[in-house]
Amino acid sequence: MTAFSLEPAQLAWCAELRTLAAERLHPLADKGEPGHVNRALVAELGSLGLLGRLFTSGALDLCLMRESLAYACTEAETALALQGLGAHPVHAYGTEAQRARWIPRVTAGTAIAAFALSEPGAGSDAAALELRAEADASQAGWSSDAAQVGRSSDAAQVGGSSGAAQVGGSSGAAQVGRFSDAPVLAAAPDGPARWRLTGEKCWISNAPEADFYTVFARTTPGAGARGVTAFLVPADRPGLVGRGLDMLSPHPIGALDFDAVPVTADDVLGEADRGFRVAMGTLNLFRPSVGAFAVGMAQAALDATLAHTAGRDAFGGKLRDLQAVSHQVAEMALRTEAARLMVHAAAAAYDADDPDVPRRSAMAKLLATETAQYVVDTAVQLHGARALQRGHLLEHLYREVRAPRIYEGASEVQRGIIAKELYARQEAR
Repeated sequence: MTAFSLEPAQLAWCAELRTLAAERLHPLADKGEPGHVNRALVAELGSLGLLGRLFTSGALDLCLMRESLAYACTEAETALALQGLGAHPVHAYGTEAQRARWIPRVTAGTAIAAFALSEPGAGSDAAALELRAEADASQAGWSSDAAQVGRSSDAAQVGGSSGAAQVGGSSGAAQVGRFSDAPVLAAAPDGPARWRLTGEKCWISNAPEADFYTVFARTTPGAGARGVTAFLVPADRPGLVGRGLDMLSPHPIGALDFDAVPVTADDVLGEADRGFRVAMGTLNLFRPSVGAFAVGMAQAALDATLAHTAGRDAFGGKLRDLQAVSHQVAEMALRTEAARLMVHAAAAAYDADDPDVPRRSAMAKLLATETAQYVVDTAVQLHGARALQRGHLLEHLYREVRAPRIYEGASEVQRGIIAKELYARQEAR
């Protein structure tokens, strides 16, 4: 961890987090069931006070947490990040009642959160979202309190049982393109301040075992970005079911089906038809920290490569004595440090309320995730076949590192955001 721009106390905290991740969190991660929510791991993150810091720390602290945890335990890092991504809209835009009900449980690690934006036909192109909100006057007497019924024993019913089950990721956060007139999950009026959600969400991290979802649906057709509303939808809401998906990296991720799921004004996060603000506010905070996750993995791969090339005998010396090898290691270190500094700069800009946050966040995520892919791939190459053996650190990182280039806005989307911001600045001169 570089000392540039960081205080000694921050460096010490990062070292402490790496130790906690290795000694207390990694053993719990190893006991988890692939593809399912590891509730014991989330509870430990809560007991360590790390989940609470999601709501009291700035963007830089979030990045330091994610990088430090990722270095020693990617599963713990992902569990922490998903709690933050799913619950941040509640913390930042929710009512007092919404926050009182869910934030203490998220902080304690007893409630699992999820961010539901992506759909089967809509990844980086948010304009293609189709989840609908439609009127159903016959159900106008439904109340949000009445819907809090017990969960079905059917395993397809969404909601995390205590015995619970992205490609590691951001659930629907790949929706960072444009919101146009195309519908999202539709939210049709169902009497005054009531809607019915109909449609599907897909590639949602922590689904189908989360306890609640931040769901984005179109409430006003043809209104573009101003027609999307964010809803807080408890997992036991009638008509909401889900299923797990088998992905490359064995994190909990699934699809959700909404069959006229009832929601009311009490479930709205922020304001009706202003859900785009909720989505972008959340993503602008978490994009730099996705880069921090990537930097943590890159650093772990780099350190493993330094140890391997320094100790491996080859061609009458050590691998590090070969210029072709040492230059590759130097390039790995160069790119990792550059990515780290850009992540820190983007996080500092967010904390300073800099108007340039969208561009800086996109740059940080783009550089860091592409860098991590390069560093991990090069590390595998320098280790040889052993790195491809199941259970090897690099085999694990090789599967983990691919997804961040897609979720919370694919690399191509980040380039589009950067270019758009640059041209807007030019036109404003």
